[in-house]
Amino acid sequence: MEPDVESLPRGGFRCRLCHVTAANKPSLQDHLQGKKHQRLESLRAKRQDQELRSVFVSGFHKGTSAPELSEYFQAFGGVASVVMDKDKGVYAIVELQDQEVMEKVLAQPEHCLGGQRLRVKPREKKEFKYMPPKKQGSAHHVQLSPEKLVQALCQADDVDAQMSQLVQLFELSESERRLRHLLVTLFQEVFSEFFPGCAILPFGSSVNGFDIHGCDLDLFLDLEKTKTFQASAKGPQGAQAEEGAGPDSDSEDSILSDIDLTTATVPEVLELVAAVLRKCVPGVHNVQVVHSARRPVVKFCHKDSGLLGDISINNRLALCNTRFLQLCTEADERVRPLVYALRYWAKQQALAGNPFGGGPLLNNYALTLLVLFFLQTRSPPALPTLAQLRELTGDKDQAIVDGWDCSFPQDVSQLEPSANTESLCSLLAEFFRVFGDHDFAGCVISLQEGRALPLPSFLLSEVGAKLKLGPFNVQDPFELSHNVAANVNEKIAQRFQHCCRDGAKYCRSLQYQRKSSKGKAWGLVRLFQPGVPEAGELGPDGLLITIPFMLMALSPGSRQQLCQARDFRRCWFDKVCAAITFVLKDVLKCSCMGPAGEPLGQEPTEQNGGEQPRSDERGSLAVSPAKKRPRVEGPAPEEEESVSWSCAVWHRVWMGRRRVRRQLRHLGSPQPDTEQEAGSLEVEEKVSEAIIQQEGDSLGAEPLLRFTACARVGGGQEDTRTLLYFTPAPQQGPLFQDFYHFLQGFLPRMVERYVGRAAWGRQ
Repeated sequence: MEPDVESLPRGGFRCRLCHVTAANKPSLQDHLQGKKHQRLESLRAKRQDQELRSVFVSGFHKGTSAPELSEYFQAFGGVASVVMDKDKGVYAIVELQDQEVMEKVLAQPEHCLGGQRLRVKPREKKEFKYMPPKKQGSAHHVQLSPEKLVQALCQADDVDAQMSQLVQLFELSESERRLRHLLVTLFQEVFSEFFPGCAILPFGSSVNGFDIHGCDLDLFLDLEKTKTFQASAKGPQGAQAEEGAGPDSDSEDSILSDIDLTTATVPEVLELVAAVLRKCVPGVHNVQVVHSARRPVVKFCHKDSGLLGDISINNRLALCNTRFLQLCTEADERVRPLVYALRYWAKQQALAGNPFGGGPLLNNYALTLLVLFFLQTRSPPALPTLAQLRELTGDKDQAIVDGWDCSFPQDVSQLEPSANTESLCSLLAEFFRVFGDHDFAGCVISLQEGRALPLPSFLLSEVGAKLKLGPFNVQDPFELSHNVAANVNEKIAQRFQHCCRDGAKYCRSLQYQRKSSKGKAWGLVRLFQPGVPEAGELGPDGLLITIPFMLMALSPGSRQQLCQARDFRRCWFDKVCAAITFVLKDVLKCSCMGPAGEPLGQEPTEQNGGEQPRSDERGSLAVSPAKKRPRVEGPAPEEEESVSWSCAVWHRVWMGRRRVRRQLRHLGSPQPDTEQEAGSLEVEEKVSEAIIQQEGDSLGAEPLLRFTACARVGGGQEDTRTLLYFTPAPQQGPLFQDFYHFLQGFLPRMVERYVGRAAWGRQ
């Protein structure tokens, strides 16, 4: 067994390195081979290697710099790094190039620097421990407990009052705002000494109207005037410019003389910013340059308060986004309570947040834009679209930033008051209703136009060719080629809609609308309770599985052909229905039987009169279309597009597939090279064959399950989803729920594989 692994008393295993538990050996093996464990193993090996060639140094004069120590120890060989004790400056860790250099250092009987005798000894060996990073909150604010939140909300008179109370409980206190203001002022003073004419401008959650306790302090370092100063100092009149620069001229000589801000790369300038933070800004520590972010930043922490922040130099668009959000909060007082309520709801349902290292959750900015879009689309609108705002923009507010039109009025008095009078209680319920049945994958949310842009026509535009599409598409209001929700995966997108449907159902109840006279949880309190969405309740149309618009699964040629089709919805629906039949017949080894007993699964031909040919093949599923719409040329008919099947399940092909897949690998079947190949159609076909073989080919007198399935085009006029409803026969019991759970994840994934590999135009 791995040295990092220990067995748990009640079964399962625990990885001591990563603090992760695994239920069984296969899960443990997956973890040990995963990225997190491999990364921490590599990090531990690196730290241990550093320890073996590092020495602990003390006894030097206070104020001795890292370069001075490095220069001294370089007499013995190469020095990799010097880490100073920043708090008191009484010791340092010197990492040497290799152990041979370290042996030379330790062999020296006495070390002296600046007349002081140095104490040098091997660095203490410590056990490597992984501490998951935690965001530190402000020391000036006591974290609000869930119990106190519930108590405060239950005392409100109605849901509108609860939402207003939520803002007061979560927004920054005056002391927190004052701290941020003082830090911005301090940073401005320090950076002006080194970058004459620069400006430190806050943006993001601290100032956009949606602040919460402990939110990061996002800063933009504007160096445009500094570049002008530097250019003038180096020009023909450089001498006069430097004479007129006053005290800033020394700073320019010491820092700007070695770098040309006009030609320097972003990483080079950020390293310079980090150096100023480390050496010259009091009370700041843990300074780190993050080059891998979409917008590279320098991260820092204010030591006394624990406030985290970052500085960027190429994110001017963020200032426009911040001012736009501010304008929306000023235009309608309902914006803030609605956003605060939905952010907290999404956090409680594990739908939104900012997980360490990224992740598939909605970020708060994307969720906020979704709320603003919702308010733009009310009747009458509660907020204007950006296109409408642009028409009101005067000459002084015209702005082009990084090539994007960021023009909109800065003064809220230029906006007409909204005629919308809906209550907060009603708006929240409507939000859940609208987005519980929204085609996120088949459109792009546009705050510019205040409508959902159909994907096929959007992709033919210049911006559409650049925007990264996914299951959740929310266009940045200014940088139109940026999908702010591009990280969201299919699972989270489906859970978001499921939670919205659950929220809409709850908002129709009296528990939401009326305050409890018996002291029970009501209103937002019940809505905020964490929960995992269930498989779904059996409605009048059955249990639902949504097949999203998987346009990006197609090849570029097929994608363009579909986008240009006169009736792309019908083309897509036909492809999805063909994929469903293929998955049932070929992947899950189904016998597909028509209402008269004719087998399905092959293409209709003139020879068979347009009907599916007969077949004697038997499998785990028997499927018969009960109703199929006729093919017609031209625009789609007004009646609802649908295809129905009557189904019978004979084998448990949904059970133990992962185990069987591993068995096939051990038996010598070719192992897939990628995760995508591991879930390919061919591999899943073999898994079904193995399960049927293990169960035995003999079928019982009665099938395990009977149910009907009906595929329909999504309800909206431009809805591209395929809604697949399953209705079990009476008294099917929990066995059907197991089968339905399996199909929820398996069927959309296999449909995507099918449409991605199939030649377009063939059904």
